[in-house]
Amino acid sequence: QVQLVESGGGLVQPGGSLTLSCAASGLIFSSNGMSWYRQAPGKERELVASITGNGDSTDYADSVKGRFTISRHNLKRMVYLRMNSLKPEDTDLYYCSAPRLHAWGQGTQVTVSS
Repeated sequence: QVQLVESGGGLVQPGGSLTLSCAASGLIFSSNGMSWYRQAPGKERELVASITGNGDSTDYADSVKGRFTISRHNLKRMVYLRMNSLKPEDTDLYYCSAPRLHAWGQGTQVTVSS
């Protein structure tokens, strides 16, 4: 059974930074691409960033390019999302996902506000 557990969300001021973490279990981690999504109430879930199984390729939504960085540590079975220069419009519930396995975490809330 795949389990994804996010952590690291919180309240941050505009311009600030946060790093989200996702701990994965129950899957062959290095064989799976991983993604971060976000969703605000009443809105569609948005793909934020993706990384391949071996970490050699990443992709980002236009809205976060140059500000967010996705990374992974396969031995630790962890995925990270470093978020810099945060804006109020980045406020959302952020989810870790193993898309090929249709697996999702429970989400971690990020709130950007002064």
